[in-house]
Amino acid sequence: MSGGYDDRDGKIWMDGTLVDWRDANVHILTHAMHYASSVFEGERCYNGKIFKGREHSERLIRSASLIDFEVPYTADEIDAAKAATLEANGLTDAYVRAIAWRGAGPDMGVASARNPVRMAIAAWEWGNYYGEAKTRGARLDLSKWKRPSPETIPCEAKAAGLYMICTMSKHAAEAKGCSDAMMLDYRGYVAEATGANIFFVRDGEVHTPLPDCFLNGLTRQTVLQMLHERGIKVHERHIRPGELEGFEQCWLTGTAAEVTPVGQIGDFTFEVGALARDMSDSYEKLVRS
Repeated sequence: MSGGYDDRDGKIWMDGTLVDWRDANVHILTHAMHYASSVFEGERCYNGKIFKGREHSERLIRSASLIDFEVPYTADEIDAAKAATLEANGLTDAYVRAIAWRGAGPDMGVASARNPVRMAIAAWEWGNYYGEAKTRGARLDLSKWKRPSPETIPCEAKAAGLYMICTMSKHAAEAKGCSDAMMLDYRGYVAEATGANIFFVRDGEVHTPLPDCFLNGLTRQTVLQMLHERGIKVHERHIRPGELEGFEQCWLTGTAAEVTPVGQIGDFTFEVGALARDMSDSYEKLVRS
């Protein structure tokens, strides 16, 4: 595909019907546009099968519940809709975006209980999220924004509004020639990148931030299982920024990012070493198996 995401050929599943891509529109007074009342999932399809597709569908439903609305479809129905979208577009290797939101309706203020909940699914071909950094190691900026306390946001939800500071952080990073930015949490501990979880290696052992104020990604959970199967010791804990100097390797995990080695964060550099490459290669084999 080429061109803007609003001007492409293909089909998008919308509220139970496959519609032409360019006709998948919403009204300007859609509640989600004004008050961020939407949740979404990013998924990848490999060789005709969405990796952890059911887990993504279930998380979409759970995310909606966490921000106080109900997705009007079951996980089975969402799975079927994703399959229909891929088939309608002739895709076997693709990125899949499912989104549910409060639409336009009787309410146009902060409260929106009477507005209908809508849902859409789109799919398109998409390569490496970080481009060439997937092989040579991504370069990360240090974000000035911090992941908020779980007392201030529903941090377990994959909700659109929670990505505002991520967008600003990634824009600032790209302006410096970086691929992404690493964010700290509200306490000053290492948290994550703008759309991916983070892992570090020291003396053959892995260290990764405890996901107590940010999303515990499905790819993160998959990589933890891979490390466990290899007998590699993993420390899920709070990590201070000053510890980055002592880490030898680093990588990011996410559905879009997959497993991407990191070569630099701010002034700290890392080797794109054997374990980082093994995790990246093994994850690639796993999702296509």
